[in-house]
Amino acid sequence: MPAPALAHADDLADFVAASPSSFHAAAEVARRLEESGFTRLDETAGWPAQPGGRFLVVRDGAVIAWIVPAAATPGTGIHVFGAHSDSPAFKLKPQPTTGGGGWLQAGVEIYGGPLLNSWLDRELTLAGRLVLDDGTQVLASTGPLLRLPQLAIHLDRSANDGLTLNKQGHTQPVWGLGQVASADILGELAAAAGVDAARIRGYDVVTADTQRGRVFGKDDAFFASGRLDDLASVHAGVTALTRIADPGERIAMLAVFDHEEVGSATRSGAAGPFLAEVLERIWLGLGADREQQFRALAASWCVSSDVGHSVHPNYTDKHDPVVQPLLGSGPILKINANQRYATDGAGAAAWHGWCEAAGVVSQEFVSNNTVPCGSTIGPITATRLGIRTVDVGIPILSMHSARELAGVSDLADLTRVAEAFFTA
Repeated sequence: MPAPALAHADDLADFVAASPSSFHAAAEVARRLEESGFTRLDETAGWPAQPGGRFLVVRDGAVIAWIVPAAATPGTGIHVFGAHSDSPAFKLKPQPTTGGGGWLQAGVEIYGGPLLNSWLDRELTLAGRLVLDDGTQVLASTGPLLRLPQLAIHLDRSANDGLTLNKQGHTQPVWGLGQVASADILGELAAAAGVDAARIRGYDVVTADTQRGRVFGKDDAFFASGRLDDLASVHAGVTALTRIADPGERIAMLAVFDHEEVGSATRSGAAGPFLAEVLERIWLGLGADREQQFRALAASWCVSSDVGHSVHPNYTDKHDPVVQPLLGSGPILKINANQRYATDGAGAAAWHGWCEAAGVVSQEFVSNNTVPCGSTIGPITATRLGIRTVDVGIPILSMHSARELAGVSDLADLTRVAEAFFTA
């Protein structure tokens, strides 16, 4: 494997480790961008005139960043690279300190659609946002604290015939020994954040696998990590954006949304107003009237980047018999007749052009007719804004597992295409 691709994977491992929750991911994106010269804007304050600037704004677990060329006009279009910051996990419930029989457990609720058995017997962190009594928000991550211990096969002789987990009774992780009355899991989070637990008034906290991402396999072809769905795309977008000196004739934008795994219908999700509000404020800063904003939007593109399925060697019957993208063979163009993906003929042609400009080979993905596919932020963004949108990503195995599998070369190639897209 070429050294640049390996370096890219190692940097992705750092990025994922710094992003155990959507709030941490947004903060890490902002940190990297600010270090490369972007200016953070406050949504409650006035924004400066836009030409020739690099800006970002964070809303909860989402972040939008953009580069405006010095020659931008009120009609300048935007190229948006979209992704999402959240991943399937377990989310901390109210009154979360539970347990019995001498064990301390955490009361959690299932977030999204995790592959439940993959979370067993792993060291997990609790991570997310704490909101204090004065409204201050702080990030917290406990490090390895919890575990979902699997029942020994001696106590369930049929476990290998098909493991079924009760979503309430079997998914409450242990985190210590003792009596519930004298323990407080929020105290562990408060200590990690350096705040007084008595000041916590609200929280948005999830579990995350603590094992670092790792390259392995013949010729270092594979990369395994938690939260590749969709931090692999977020990392590709932020890396590409920081490499750009001048986006040319259009505004280059990275839009990272929260809550994709649960439908995106939030103030920081793709179905919410965040992107539309930022776009309007940018164009207002350029002096655009309503007519010019519509023209600029019609001249814009969104690339919705999320992971897709590589053909699985043990379950080839689950895939289309002809279209079988392979991990390590390039990014994928995602297509669905029922518009679960937003790709159409014009989008496919544009995507192949950007791949050609980047010197990257692309694959196509379509589902087996008997296995309906999921969806992405692509159709939501196209519907919300009327913007031309194409759905893409990288092929992976073990999607929604606590630890997913990607191709090292695909990760670097997606970043190269994102860079070509930003400057096309």
